Amino acid sequence: MEHDDMTNGRPRRERAVMYKHDYNCCQAVLLAYAPELGLTQEQLLALGACFGSGMGCMEETCGALCGAQMVQGLLKYDNRRLNPQAAQLTADFLKRCGATRCKDLKGVGSQRGPLCSCEDCVRNAVDALDDLL
Repeated sequence: MEHDDMTNGRPRRERAVMYKHDYNCCQAVLLAYAPELGLTQEQLLALGACFGSGMGCMEETCGALCGAQMVQGLLKYDNRRLNPQAAQLTADFLKRCGATRCKDLKGVGSQRGPLCSCEDCVRNAVDALDDLL
């Protein structure tokens, strides 16, 4: 899979950001990989529906990272565990964004402010996943 994969004239990372304008972070990442996944838009939207805003409460993992992990599983699963690959994706996302928990990324309760915007989390999740694929 090419890092600069383009569909409809846009790089995948920018398609994901475009989807983010209408859907949650997880759904945006899933939709960016729709051509490779073989699932309908409705199925991808349903799959990612509960993972936006850190699983709906900002207290858990960023939806963009969850979506990237789902895509990795769908594309790379071959009857073996993918824990090392999942750990690598999480570490890469953490390095790019500064945190993995939605609340921390958005700077809730922090005097520093946000670490990473939702759009950048989506971009970084796609870039990290493309680097592993």
